[in-house]
Amino acid sequence: MLIRQYRQMRGTPEGRISAAAIGAACIAALLFSLSFVSSVVAAEKTIGVVMTGNISYFKEVHKALIEGLNEEGILSSGKYDVVVQTPMPELTSWSNAVRKLTGLGSVIIVSYGAPATLVALESAEVPVVFAGVYNPQGLDISTKNATGVSSKVPVASLIKNLKSIAEFAKLGVVFSDAEKDTVLQANEVKQLESTYGFQSVRFTFKRSEDTSKISGVNALFLTTGCAAMHCVQNIVDVARKAKIPTASTLGGGETDGVILTLSADPAEQGREAAKLIARILKGEKPSSLPIVQPKKIDLVINLKEATALGFKVPFDLLTSATKVIK
Repeated sequence: MLIRQYRQMRGTPEGRISAAAIGAACIAALLFSLSFVSSVVAAEKTIGVVMTGNISYFKEVHKALIEGLNEEGILSSGKYDVVVQTPMPELTSWSNAVRKLTGLGSVIIVSYGAPATLVALESAEVPVVFAGVYNPQGLDISTKNATGVSSKVPVASLIKNLKSIAEFAKLGVVFSDAEKDTVLQANEVKQLESTYGFQSVRFTFKRSEDTSKISGVNALFLTTGCAAMHCVQNIVDVARKAKIPTASTLGGGETDGVILTLSADPAEQGREAAKLIARILKGEKPSSLPIVQPKKIDLVINLKEATALGFKVPFDLLTSATKVIK
């Protein structure tokens, strides 16, 4: 109907003026939109992010990273956008994620967790900024073209606190021999055996079917393994059936039923990573930026889960907790 009305007006002076005005307006709008799109495309540079699977902790880190980048004026400037790859927790998937981000021309690659970081360092030629990496120094991560935030927490404290909740003679350690950070934690647990009077039993975990391996232990320790945390609900279900307590050095599992969690604060991890990214984009070399050590450590206790399984959490442990789930 609008087209028909326009044609009926063309023969009148008013119609001629309107047609000219409409034509000029359309051309102006088209030129403006083309120039706008051109400027946006030219201005955008990509910050690539590798965020493994459906892991709550990494999601919280990423949320804080985006907030931090906005606070630093990186995203609000309109010069950068963020592209996220969410690979499954296995080598080929991590490699493909990094390859895709590299193909997009990412000027920086951000990686959460040790496995994704190690893959990024092997294949990416641009700076790498990591977060949520347990003991990067122990992993011998090269800082020639990388920097980031460590998420190392005292495993001894976690074991001591778990012992105060439930006495155990055999501690199951869920790790993956394909994830070097989890091997470090399993080794730390091994060194604590004589101090706290227990024997550690290792369960290699790479897929959900591996929960069938978990048996013959009185408690369970989940390392920062991406494969394990991707299937944390399955592991918690096994622990519930066996009525054994669980503990972890990676946050997020507490909402699924992990009783005791000691982990680096994800919000701090993301904000500190954002600060490092901002400094690199302003011209500083990654090698000149030291790895940031965690200042805020969260102790989260799922009291509801502990009570349901018949465990009593000491009052002093409850009062020292960052968060108690009731």
